[in-house]
Amino acid sequence: MNDHNLRAAEARKGSPFLSTREAAFYLGLSFRTLEKMRLTGVGPRFRKHGRHVRYHIVDLDLWSESHGRAAGSPVGEGG
Repeated sequence: MNDHNLRAAEARKGSPFLSTREAAFYLGLSFRTLEKMRLTGVGPRFRKHGRHVRYHIVDLDLWSESHGRAAGSPVGEGG
């Protein structure tokens, strides 16, 4: 497990703020996908800490829950 993944796994024990790489790992997305989502405004809420982009774990969980689908529902419906 690399440093970013380890930090994401330990996030709830430490700071609740994750970098883009850590947040992407937490959500199961690629770094580039999460960056593109941020730039197009469809991704989870983020914050700027100086020049650094940070994602709060609560915001990631809320965003993920809002994009869930019921079992058996077709793609494009729900969430």
